[in-house]
Amino acid sequence: MTFAPELLARANAFVRTCTQQNLTLALAESCTGGLLAGLITAVPGSSAVLRLGVVSYARDAKRQILKVPESALSHGEVSAQVAIAMAEGALSAGGADLAAGITGIAGPGGGSAAKPVG
Repeated sequence: MTFAPELLARANAFVRTCTQQNLTLALAESCTGGLLAGLITAVPGSSAVLRLGVVSYARDAKRQILKVPESALSHGEVSAQVAIAMAEGALSAGGADLAAGITGIAGPGGGSAAKPVG
């Protein structure tokens, strides 16, 4: 996988900072399909940082693997509530210090004014 140099520079800085501070990361991605995990793992030494990466594209995967509650999903799969619950699920499953949950509308279609593509 090829990443833009500025993204790789940011990933390198992130991995370096996490390594220096002895911090680990767990990721839960939906619309990005593992791109963030791919970017992090493109950095040498990232195995000391990345503990878990989950691509939970399907609603059932969010519920079953990441334990995203129905109360969060009731706001829609593309919502702040679901992103937070995905991060919390990854944090719990990965036993990491830091976590990120990414959800959105990948496009090119399917977006709306309230929830645009991207």
